[in-house]
Amino acid sequence: MSSSNVNHLAQPCIYGNIVSSYGERKSRLMRWLSKVFQGGGSRRRAATGVQQPGDGNVILRAPTRSSDDRSRANREKEELDRAVAASLNEDLSKPNGYRWRTANDEDLARTLHDSLNSAPYNPQYGPRDYYPEAYRKCGGCEREIVQGNYLGCMGTFFHPECFCCFACGHPITELEFSLSGKDTYHKSCFKELTHPKCEVCHQFIPTNGAGLIEYRCHPFWSQKYCPSHEHDNTARCCSCERLESWNTRYISLGDSRSICLECMESAIMDTGDCQPLYHAIRDYYEGLNMRIDQQIPMLLVERIALNEAIEGEKHGYHHMPETRGLCLSEEQTVTSVSRRPRMERCGLVGMRTQLQKLVRRCDVTAILVLYGLPRLLTGAILAHELMHGWLRLNGYRHLRHEVEEGICQVLARLWLESEVLSIPSTTFTASSSSSSSSSYSPWSASKKGGKSTVENKLGEFFMHQIAHDASPAYGGGYRAAMAAVNRYGLRRTLDHIRLTGTFPE
Repeated sequence: MSSSNVNHLAQPCIYGNIVSSYGERKSRLMRWLSKVFQGGGSRRRAATGVQQPGDGNVILRAPTRSSDDRSRANREKEELDRAVAASLNEDLSKPNGYRWRTANDEDLARTLHDSLNSAPYNPQYGPRDYYPEAYRKCGGCEREIVQGNYLGCMGTFFHPECFCCFACGHPITELEFSLSGKDTYHKSCFKELTHPKCEVCHQFIPTNGAGLIEYRCHPFWSQKYCPSHEHDNTARCCSCERLESWNTRYISLGDSRSICLECMESAIMDTGDCQPLYHAIRDYYEGLNMRIDQQIPMLLVERIALNEAIEGEKHGYHHMPETRGLCLSEEQTVTSVSRRPRMERCGLVGMRTQLQKLVRRCDVTAILVLYGLPRLLTGAILAHELMHGWLRLNGYRHLRHEVEEGICQVLARLWLESEVLSIPSTTFTASSSSSSSSSYSPWSASKKGGKSTVENKLGEFFMHQIAHDASPAYGGGYRAAMAAVNRYGLRRTLDHIRLTGTFPE
């Protein structure tokens, strides 16, 4: 066989510093082969060949062999294997700097053996060219894989350095990897992208006993966290309900409540600070043609003082399960927050309280609200409790719990909408004079320009809380009351409640 037909196929994988020339190696290999195939060509039967018109390809039909021919072929194959093994052994016995091997020597030898078995040398057509078993194109760099190691995956071949992670761009060298569509990932990178992390401890959320990823998610904030944090004393903001993250710090209000820094930005801390907001909400009621003439005291109190007031109130309604406000109708002595605490490294210190005796001068003695809540939440509680006062002062007696709480929640929601969405108070009234609308919330209007995006988001959350409350009185009552107000207006709904004690349908 002419050397020009095979020299381009040898792709040496060279180890060491000095190698023999390719011509020398090929000559040695041909001498070994001649020993194996000596006289073999004359003993072989010729195959019939048909040349395809228009090209140089030859289709060879394999000759029929006898059992003697097959045994002879097996002997020759064994002799070939021994020759190749002897060659490699001879090569390994050389000094370190002179070792060489080629990736295709054994394939070349077997190809020559098969060629001699198939047909005698025919100078007219020449022997067939030898090609690799398959043409391999790298799916990463789009270049041909000529030599060296390669990877096969998804019916595609890759250079090892081209089989890369879609996320980080580094080669994938591990035995296992993740696949999404046609994109490959390190298992760690894919987990980082797809496996949810706890927003409290910042670890991957563990799987449950069934092997499923189980976590809790806040319906408004979408805060994801491990179920265990509901029972491991992780602090929860008393305003926005978000759990305290391990890389942040909540502020303790000193009465078993904690508040996050975002809610603390607009928190109202004492009774004096709350007076402008209280009067602004009274103005809002006046804008709805629901003026409250009586001067009802309003106090900010600690949690323990509010709970004590609830125990002394015979007929008062309050928020459950967390009581945040109360409309008093009985005479009591209450401890109010008269001076706001100051912030120190150890927490809030320096709060001053005072005892106040509340004397009943009308059907409403006072309105109590928890201190330390954001301005919008404090305002919503005030709007709710003021509606209780308005109903009592205007002869709405013995209303069912869901009716009274439902209409009070409507007023809280309407006030929040006026602050967050800038909806005027006249939207939900049947008619109002220009004088009443002009008196609407001058203080809150001035505050609107100073509200931050964070405060607006808190307002949206408080509206979401009212709308999605699951309790029959506060949630079910609100939805029934809001449906009536949207259909008939606030004034006609209130008139119907006065006459029938129910919402209009």
